[in-house]
Amino acid sequence: MLEVDREQVVAYRIARQGLHRAARDAAALAVFDLGLQSTQRDTAEISVAARFDGSFVDDDRFVLAWTHRGAPHFHRAGELAEVTRALVPLDEADAMARMGWQRREVEAAGMSATDGLFTAARAIRKVVDRPMTKGAVSTEITKLVPAGLSYWCRRCQATHILEQVMRLAAIHGGARLEAGVTPATLAPIAGRGRVRTTASVADATAVVARYLSLHGPATATEAAGFIGTTATTVKKMWPSDLVEVRFDGRKTVIPAGDAELLANPPEPDVVRLLPPWDPYLQSRDRATLVPDKARQKEIWKIIGNPGAVLADGEVAGVWRTKGSGRKRLDFTITAFDPLTAAAKKAVEGEAERVARVREFEDSRLNWKA
Repeated sequence: MLEVDREQVVAYRIARQGLHRAARDAAALAVFDLGLQSTQRDTAEISVAARFDGSFVDDDRFVLAWTHRGAPHFHRAGELAEVTRALVPLDEADAMARMGWQRREVEAAGMSATDGLFTAARAIRKVVDRPMTKGAVSTEITKLVPAGLSYWCRRCQATHILEQVMRLAAIHGGARLEAGVTPATLAPIAGRGRVRTTASVADATAVVARYLSLHGPATATEAAGFIGTTATTVKKMWPSDLVEVRFDGRKTVIPAGDAELLANPPEPDVVRLLPPWDPYLQSRDRATLVPDKARQKEIWKIIGNPGAVLADGEVAGVWRTKGSGRKRLDFTITAFDPLTAAAKKAVEGEAERVARVREFEDSRLNWKA
């Protein structure tokens, strides 16, 4: 059995996720194998900038949709059908687990989670025949679904379909998100067919394999956390071509094709400014990335995550920005420990890169102890 330490794992993930910035085409970035989350403004673009000397904005080879856990992710357009098949729940337990934070509301709806999901998907398929704001879609599909799947919104003074149900159902209803558009706007996926309700174990297994490749070595519980289901369900999707790895006193696994890189990863001698929800920060074993619990709380917050400073294999601090008009982007960098002069210089260069992505002319750094 292969045995590795934390330094190897961190170095492996940095290399596997393309943070050495060796890619010559955004579409070749491995993070798109699983999907690139785009939760806050420009986060996906900044994640790409950390890995690639170029832009993927307005590149029609990518499409944005609510996919894993109902969160918005960019995927390669040619792979969206495969992603959609992978997101069909394997059974009712899987469907209910994916409801996540609104599970109790779905349980009280008087129908199964599976029926609720695909009832909403058919309504979306019927309603979204052109670009429509999220609010307009919610209003129309709420008229078509059972009352148990909706709730009274005091703020809007209107009845809405349950948020998580809508997010999970949209991709099955053939609806994507318009990238860079506010408020959130849905549009029909080109060439969409009827709502598919039959699960594809093979496609679901591919998602698990990609998680294990990008975030490995890992366990079924960690893969389940990313997918938004249970470890029991993930074991039904478990890939066959895996290598066991002893890490941190635990038995973990990694795809066989990645074992050599894990055993001998390149030095993680890179400095990057990672945005909130960057793929590197999506590993479910947060203690591997940041062993100190107090520092974990600084990075992964309930609301308003900062960006992370990655320096030579360690999450070395956090960063936030504030725009000064449209000319200058001001950065506040809080280092956990003193950085070397070379690392601080590299951070300045990365800040300039982020400012360009955000379309600011200049950047200024404020270092906090």
